[in-house]
Amino acid sequence: MTHKSKPSRASTVAAGIFLSRILGLVRESVVTFFLGVGAHADMLQAAFIAPNVLQNLLGEGAISAAFVPVYSRFLKDGREEDAGRFAGAVFALLVVAVATLVLIGIAFARPIVSVMLYNWTSDAARVAAGELPFDRLALVVKAVRIVFPMAGILVLSAWALGVLNSHRRFFVPYFAPVLWNLAIIAALVVAAQAVMDQVLLRDIDALTRVLFAAFVGALIGGILQFCVQLPLVCRVMKGFRLRLSVRVEGVMTAIRAFGPAVAGRGVSQLSSYVDLFLVTFLAAGGLAAMRLALMLYLLPISLFGLSVAAAELPELSRMSEGRMRPFLARLRASVRQSMFLTMPVTVGYLSVGFLIVAACYRRGAFGLEDNYLVWAVLCAYSLGLVATTISRLLQNAFWVLGNTKTPAKIAALRVVVSAAFAAPLMLWLDQWAVSEVVGLAPDDSALMFGAVGLGLGSAVAAWIELWRLYTSLHGRMDAFALPWRAILVMAMLAFGAAAASLAFWWLLPAWPPIALAGLVVGLFAALYLGSAHLLRFSELSAWIARLRLRSRP
Repeated sequence: MTHKSKPSRASTVAAGIFLSRILGLVRESVVTFFLGVGAHADMLQAAFIAPNVLQNLLGEGAISAAFVPVYSRFLKDGREEDAGRFAGAVFALLVVAVATLVLIGIAFARPIVSVMLYNWTSDAARVAAGELPFDRLALVVKAVRIVFPMAGILVLSAWALGVLNSHRRFFVPYFAPVLWNLAIIAALVVAAQAVMDQVLLRDIDALTRVLFAAFVGALIGGILQFCVQLPLVCRVMKGFRLRLSVRVEGVMTAIRAFGPAVAGRGVSQLSSYVDLFLVTFLAAGGLAAMRLALMLYLLPISLFGLSVAAAELPELSRMSEGRMRPFLARLRASVRQSMFLTMPVTVGYLSVGFLIVAACYRRGAFGLEDNYLVWAVLCAYSLGLVATTISRLLQNAFWVLGNTKTPAKIAALRVVVSAAFAAPLMLWLDQWAVSEVVGLAPDDSALMFGAVGLGLGSAVAAWIELWRLYTSLHGRMDAFALPWRAILVMAMLAFGAAAASLAFWWLLPAWPPIALAGLVVGLFAALYLGSAHLLRFSELSAWIARLRLRSRP
């Protein structure tokens, strides 16, 4: 493998993820334009979380842990026909599992949603008493029956992603979610055009129509995301045979790794459900604010953490046996490369995140009060951004070494810690109105700061998860150490750039948010990257090389 091949792969992943995430931000901007931060936006998030158990349990994370290492080793040994038969057996097992779970989810949508959204079960009685204008629980149940099939299709899409990643074809699988986002955006715009006057007047029936258009668009987008990958899968894979059997070579090895991986993903999914359960006790808008903040929070994790991790997993799988020293060197380099851009994003969110939120979302029904709330939630989550990104890379190492149980146990600890910290914090913070704290005129929305508590709980848990992953990996491989000194230097450069950018912002007139964000964030990026260039950071050269090199065909 040449030196150039590595940045080419990672740049391809980053390009695909970047396009997908940017379209995700556009999607959320369209959603907030029509729905704002309120009850309908809350329902949108709630309906997607419930069926996502399929995608999160059986999707990319579990397939990366169980499928990719086995499939990649078949390819390394030149056994492409065996790799194809193994992939066919895994696909058949996934189809059966997904179909079963989708049918269960549709049939038992109401009890499932009632457990997750317990505090909304009283909505019917409150509507009858005239306390609420509509039943949120009933609408979410209908939506979940649309979204469950979508989640099942996305699991199959993750299988295709695993195949293509193993063949070092990264762009198409990471670009595919762009189609999912485009389908939702198109559905929202088409539905809203027919009832635009009512939407602008916040008519409940019109908002509900737009809401359900998003769910239909998501289902269509899921089908497109899977189908766009199939031609390339058929081209690169040999020996594929759809066979429902655990006797195919490699299947039992994958299942043994798959079980703990699913358990680990299940714990992570449980964390989302715990957050969803807790946030239903908050004032309206808390769940929507959490979703919008998480869109920005997950962007650097995907671009600078998962892109490196996805490109490295097949390579680490090929070199792990008997080659610990280069394995550890490659893992350490991956951490430095991801931190080089994750650190300034973290500092940027904390310092100028208000402008970033405004540039992304502030239009239509999304106002200044919403801006402050989403930024506050984003700041809370960002305190754990560095830890979360490094943890994703360390999980790679455990998966390659065949140890999926340790990350699962540590993920369980993270859920407990997050909930323990978040519950009291969110209830206390939900007593504080955004308008009162920031000095705005109060309005009917009555947005509260409760969702910030969920972000703070997540941040504390992220650092504890990183500590446990690191100590466990270090205990197994004494030579491994995280590059803390380099990370500290990156942090110092980022804070210096942030201080100068804040001073520059203070001098600027009250221009539109997009213009202010472009100037201030642009200066921040230029100062950070310029300082890194003067200090000759090798990570800067590596990322530049990734941008310059063409993606592999």
